[in-house]
Amino acid sequence: MKTISEFQGEYRWLSNFWECRITLDGDVYTSVEAAYVASKTDNLSDRKIIRKLASPGECKRYGKTLKLKANWENEKLFVMKDLLRQKFARGSLLAEKLLKTGDAILIEGNGWGDIYWGVCNGVGENNLGKLIMEVRSELKNKTLI
Repeated sequence: MKTISEFQGEYRWLSNFWECRITLDGDVYTSVEAAYVASKTDNLSDRKIIRKLASPGECKRYGKTLKLKANWENEKLFVMKDLLRQKFARGSLLAEKLLKTGDAILIEGNGWGDIYWGVCNGVGENNLGKLIMEVRSELKNKTLI
């Protein structure tokens, strides 16, 4: 079985840093990363700042300064899956690209030590890869709108 071991190069579009339109609570963000960071807080001023930041990397860095909303640790996987469902919405170019990966195992390989969302040096939970594979399965089974 094929494995896509990192979201770089020809598979960069799998990354949460890929530019795409994501809506969260009526506001538009330019990437899954930006919307995910905004979803960590209920502070509207912080969310406004996040929408104005120039890049997903800046959003990620800003996210480290946020006071997380209550119960965030229990919500974050569900939030991420909802955002990924938007990114790979049925009929979109990104959905078609995702479907073309077939049954490939998707691994968010990285060198920055993220072992929750990805895999670093062979260690990690790969939650981002798992969620994208779940969304791909929903697309295949026509359960994703």
